[in-house]
Amino acid sequence: MIILGIESSCDETGIALYDQGHGLLAHALHSQIDMHAEYGGVVPELASRDHVRRTLPLIQRVLDEAKLTLADIGGIAYTQGPGLAGALLVGTSIAESLAFTLNLPTVGVHHLEGHLLAPLLEANPPAFPFVALLVSGGHTQLMRVGGIGDYILLGDTLDDAAGEAFDKTAKLLGLNYPGGPAVSRLADSGTPGRFKLPRPMLNSGDLNFSFSGLKTAVLTLVNDHSDADGILDEQTKADIALEFQEAVTEVLTAKCMAALRDTGLDQLVVSGGVGANRQLREKLNRATKRRLCHVHYPRLEFCTDNGAMIAFAGAMRMQHETEGDHGFSVRPRWDLASLQHPA
Repeated sequence: MIILGIESSCDETGIALYDQGHGLLAHALHSQIDMHAEYGGVVPELASRDHVRRTLPLIQRVLDEAKLTLADIGGIAYTQGPGLAGALLVGTSIAESLAFTLNLPTVGVHHLEGHLLAPLLEANPPAFPFVALLVSGGHTQLMRVGGIGDYILLGDTLDDAAGEAFDKTAKLLGLNYPGGPAVSRLADSGTPGRFKLPRPMLNSGDLNFSFSGLKTAVLTLVNDHSDADGILDEQTKADIALEFQEAVTEVLTAKCMAALRDTGLDQLVVSGGVGANRQLREKLNRATKRRLCHVHYPRLEFCTDNGAMIAFAGAMRMQHETEGDHGFSVRPRWDLASLQHPA
């Protein structure tokens, strides 16, 4: 069966075709970064309207790339949540409308399950069970993954997620949106050891995270080292960015190693936008090698939101779905641990 995947949870329109027998056939992505950059963050109404413009042309694009037509599709998977309600409604309504017209089954996919399973698209996928670090958007979570729908929450952020801390730090340093890549680029020219920021909850004894205090510590550094006009010199910005990145990646790495130790597992999966951070990958590669464990990442283009992960997650669940009446709803808030294993 060939599954059409539609991702529209936030500011990226992702479309993909996944063949349950032959793997990923084609995928395409439109990012709204340039549109939202002038506002310093995602504007939900603009995001929804752009999904309306982009979704159908992108569907046609992936069909053309795979040399297929709508008649070749056997099912449609779409992001049902979590995310922006308006953006989710665009993808969901298009998916269910197409499915009604073509008499196809549909499955609503949890956005984070898509991220969680994205490394399974790679040539050397992890085997269940494994520990997963989800660092996507407003989420920073550690999960024990026993199989599709078998998710146990090990640790969660108590306030700001890692991605949110990157974005807020970028604003404090006067960097453009999106903040995460901007901070990482600036950190490359930073001076190691000039500043020392706290490592929140590094020794808390649990697997939870907290990054709001780290953002406040960055604000203090910015205020203390700005001139009379409130201007921070470029080298100081870079030095702060480097130390901030070191603090976040050190905490994430330590918690991942603790999760592997506590669960007795030897495989780690890292998914989500922050999972593309080079410094985090280097730290995790070294730490897992020392523990004789293995770490798996999706390819860089599948760290951020994309249609391939939704098509794949949908394919894993589609065989257990029965065709409904194509009525639909979205779930802007949706606990990943509440998902059930497909019957």
